[in-house]
Amino acid sequence: MRKIAIHLKSLSDHIRLIFLTSPPINEEQIHKKLSATQSGRTNESCRVYAEALMELCEEMNIKAINLWSAIQTRDDWSDVSFTDGVHLSAEGSKVVVKEILRVLREADWKTSLHWMSMPTEYAEDSPYYPPSSDGTTTINVSHIISRRCLQWDV
Repeated sequence: MRKIAIHLKSLSDHIRLIFLTSPPINEEQIHKKLSATQSGRTNESCRVYAEALMELCEEMNIKAINLWSAIQTRDDWSDVSFTDGVHLSAEGSKVVVKEILRVLREADWKTSLHWMSMPTEYAEDSPYYPPSSDGTTTINVSHIISRRCLQWDV
């Protein structure tokens, strides 16, 4: 296996990375649902990719979740985890959420998934803020909304 050198430059003292491997796939379901021809993507190739990413993240001391393994812990994973053999169903998505929350609970940093609990590092307005009365500029709501009413504990 080829080694890849990656240098991560931290954007901030507050930013944390969690890598997720590719999930497994259900090759039979892909062929049935999508009438796909052989694309070269197999569940085995997903395993190799997942293992390589986990190894790299371990070397770099980056939190990682092996979705390929996590989804396959359930006996009926191939029947309930996908909508079409590739895209996750509600059951497959529950595994992803469970694994992310597990990593956050075990983290050695303060965690939160709520957007208002994230530190403001770049003070520019977002195009996703609601427009002001002139219809062209935006209203920065991050300073208007009470942080207390929007807290969400993981």
